Amino acid sequence: MDSAVLELHYRELLNFLTRKVNDRDVAADLLQESYLRVLTLQDNGGAVLNVRALLYRTARNLVIDQYRRAEVREHEDLDALPEAQHPVAPQHLQPEETLASRQVIEAYVAVIESLPPRCQLAFVLYIFDELSHAEIARQMGISVSMVEKHIVRGMVACKVCERKLRGDAV
Repeated sequence: MDSAVLELHYRELLNFLTRKVNDRDVAADLLQESYLRVLTLQDNGGAVLNVRALLYRTARNLVIDQYRRAEVREHEDLDALPEAQHPVAPQHLQPEETLASRQVIEAYVAVIESLPPRCQLAFVLYIFDELSHAEIARQMGISVSMVEKHIVRGMVACKVCERKLRGDAV
């Protein structure tokens, strides 16, 4: 490609790129890169039948590449956002909430484990396994009345635990 061809298409291509990117300096950089790529292709023995078409295609591809790179970079830094706009995980996933939930669960587990073994078993079968009083009585070999007493004892212990966790007077 000789200088006459370069001069012939320079202004036309520069105006085209300026319209595409709205910045004459960026357009000039893209134009220079387009010429460099076309010249490199020719120097490496590539046959160019229509220099103007190749320059335009190369320039158009460079504009697309620039927009893609800009989109990747075009995000706000999380540290630059005001505190109110920071993405926040749902309340139940917040570390403080998770810790508080774990402490509540541990407190209830401790209360249930502190129950006498037979009372603990009846309470767990009722609350967690959702067995009826009669089924628990049959399984444990005790009366339904005794099952009810065990469950009430477990419920009372859990209510006391709940009040302690809320900070109420026990």
